[in-house]
Amino acid sequence: MINATQLRPGMIIIHEGNLYRVASVNHLTPGNKRGFMQTKLKNLRTGGGAEYKFRSEDRVEQAMLDSRHMQYLYADGDLHTFMDTENYEQISLTAEEIGDLLGYLLPNQIVEIELFEGKPVGISPPSTVELQVTETEPSLKGATASASYKPAKLETGITIQVPPFIQVGDRVRVDPLEGQYLERVK
Repeated sequence: MINATQLRPGMIIIHEGNLYRVASVNHLTPGNKRGFMQTKLKNLRTGGGAEYKFRSEDRVEQAMLDSRHMQYLYADGDLHTFMDTENYEQISLTAEEIGDLLGYLLPNQIVEIELFEGKPVGISPPSTVELQVTETEPSLKGATASASYKPAKLETGITIQVPPFIQVGDRVRVDPLEGQYLERVK
């Protein structure tokens, strides 16, 4: 059990008998009243979202998860297959279970699969992913790095905002949790 004030985005907790991933946390202290933690939670079994206020003194049960390094193999319709790199056991997750991180997965990429009581509940992505730009507008003469960003489509099909000097064929480093451009890869 942890204090509600220790909740952080990405944590997995057990609340009212269900597994939830904390999507966002906001610590509020309104005037002369007691502080509370305004949270957005995502149910890992149903995929539904919920908002919940925890009082600062509330205790929350943090789920104990096992994690395994697995290699992303392939997609077959809505199912995505991963292989354990130690015992070669394969598991499949639906696109809904993977969520927004699906746009940052490449074949043969190693990711951490989180398991609760032996069942996969989600993916812990790497801190950065390198992807190739497949479509973007040409750079404008005189545009500087501090100018406004432009959209760029990456090899996995997702679109992010990049600086104007990024061209088609460049490899960029992206933060998969925020979906933001970090830097161009040399």
